[in-house]
Amino acid sequence: MKSKSVISTGLWLLVGVLFTALAQAADFPAAHEGSAEQYELLLENDQVLVLKMVLAPGEADRMHSHHNETVYFERGGSLAITTAEGTLEVTVSDGHVMWHQAWVHQVTNIGDTEVTAIIVESKLSE
Repeated sequence: MKSKSVISTGLWLLVGVLFTALAQAADFPAAHEGSAEQYELLLENDQVLVLKMVLAPGEADRMHSHHNETVYFERGGSLAITTAEGTLEVTVSDGHVMWHQAWVHQVTNIGDTEVTAIIVESKLSE
């Protein structure tokens, strides 16, 4: 019985973490709604949201949320990505593809070249 109690407690903690993450995401707009200057809506239906992001050198978007996403960097560059946990500086190569679970963040182009990416977000249950 004790092991079931530990499993039950662990499941409740996981549920709490997930609800907290979802609540935080709900506090921030989708990228194309909060930063229309940098994000163009290419397609939206019941299953996906497809965006094109363009960040000029020195440009930053606003804090925003994404569903689970796959990102294709048409043109990479140097970026600072800020989340609630802090800021990470990364260099992304042209043609890089990444997947990321739903999250809230803000992106700044800290390089000297324009960065463009195509973002495909799943709108299905995460």
